[in-house]
Amino acid sequence: MVEMVTRPYASAFESYAVQHPEVLALSADLTSSVEIDGFRDRHPDQFLSMGMAEQNMLSFAGGLGLAGFRPFIHTFGVFLYRRPYDQLMASVAYPRRKVRLMGFLPGITTPGGMTHQAIEDISVMRTIPNMTVLETGDATEVEGIVEAADSIDGPVYCRVLRGSVPRLFDSPFRLGEIRVLSEGTDVLVITAGITTEEAIRARGALDKAGVSVRHLHLSTLKPFDAEAIVAHAASVTHGVITLENHLVAGGIGSMTAEALAEAGLGKKLIRLGLQDTYAHGGSRPYLMNYYGLDAIALVRGIERLMGIETGIDEGALEAVRVDAVHSSVKAEAL
Repeated sequence: MVEMVTRPYASAFESYAVQHPEVLALSADLTSSVEIDGFRDRHPDQFLSMGMAEQNMLSFAGGLGLAGFRPFIHTFGVFLYRRPYDQLMASVAYPRRKVRLMGFLPGITTPGGMTHQAIEDISVMRTIPNMTVLETGDATEVEGIVEAADSIDGPVYCRVLRGSVPRLFDSPFRLGEIRVLSEGTDVLVITAGITTEEAIRARGALDKAGVSVRHLHLSTLKPFDAEAIVAHAASVTHGVITLENHLVAGGIGSMTAEALAEAGLGKKLIRLGLQDTYAHGGSRPYLMNYYGLDAIALVRGIERLMGIETGIDEGALEAVRVDAVHSSVKAEAL
């Protein structure tokens, strides 16, 4: 059983912002939903409510950046790039403003359906020049994302987890660092965000079944360390599986495919994630199972890649689960 941390972002942002008065918190009418309501109440001079007007908020943030401030924009991920895309490009990315785009509810971490699920954000954001893309996978990374984002000389987009978040890692968030969680030789598994917890669940059962897994966790998605990925892929026998909380097109699976192709490395690749579909509403565990983003989907993918049957079922995965259940508080709700 791992530690579950309640609202790690709220405390991390407040602790950092009060030490840096040039950091401003901007909200688009979702202040409590993105955990900065307490900061608003205690530090009103560093808080701006922009209302439900994301296009204006992006342009305004670009102006703040020009004036020497470092605005942290807080809203759901979808509202940072779908509606205000032109303003994002012209006012933030092109002039390389130090705007920190804190995108909550990445992928299917919300039951809100397609209007609230950022399922193509990595593919969009990684193609924007000057943009850095980061993702949090546990409470430790959520606690470190504020300082990491603010160290970047230019705009940065962050996929942020909220609510009750498991602590999987002891070491802090480090820009550009790939976490090597296991050093197996049969298959390379690459995960990020909430899929890392699922891969950890699967690894225990796979180890008992005699499958040796090399598991990498990514938190810096752009710049993408293609050289390191290729080196890890070359060290395994059967190939590579990516598991992501995102469409397989344009995300980690695509980045890995590009890296392998450009290096001329002939390894099989299976991309697990949303397969050219929008997700409907539902709980996180239900959606992860329905769309094949969970531990059992990874096991089946490895079986397909290696041409074997492990005999692993859901019961075997429960036996090695790293935490009982996510929060009963429904922190993923709107």
